[in-house]
Amino acid sequence: MSSPVAAELEVAAVREVSEELAGALSRLVPQLSSSAPPPSRAKLTGIATADATTLFVARLGREVVGMLTLVTFEIPTGLNALIEDVVVDEAARGSGVGAALVSAAIAEAGRRGARHVDLTSRPSRQAANRLYQKMGFNKRETNVYRHDLG
Repeated sequence: MSSPVAAELEVAAVREVSEELAGALSRLVPQLSSSAPPPSRAKLTGIATADATTLFVARLGREVVGMLTLVTFEIPTGLNALIEDVVVDEAARGSGVGAALVSAAIAEAGRRGARHVDLTSRPSRQAANRLYQKMGFNKRETNVYRHDLG
């Protein structure tokens, strides 16, 4: 039997960004990163309409409660798929929103022909890390490097 929350939860890929959606995502981004400014509607539209990115949004009823970006691109060894910028509104955490977003991204990556999906998550995000492992993601022994450009 599904929970009332699950019955109201809808995850969909976004191709058109309304003012209402841009406002909701501007509320979510600071919950993900304190250093990244909220994206403009124009920037979100660029992400939503680009071939390499799929912007997923989760709604409980009419309220936007989460987002995720799937990035896919060809490299010589095959199609790469990355999940980026997963965020669930603090008030909706623990209600299955994150799992629904990730499941939608995995399905889309498979539909596009990817053999696997990668993501990164800070160790301090313990609940997110538990979710990813529960969903079948395996922790890889690798180094992640970043070169800041300014």
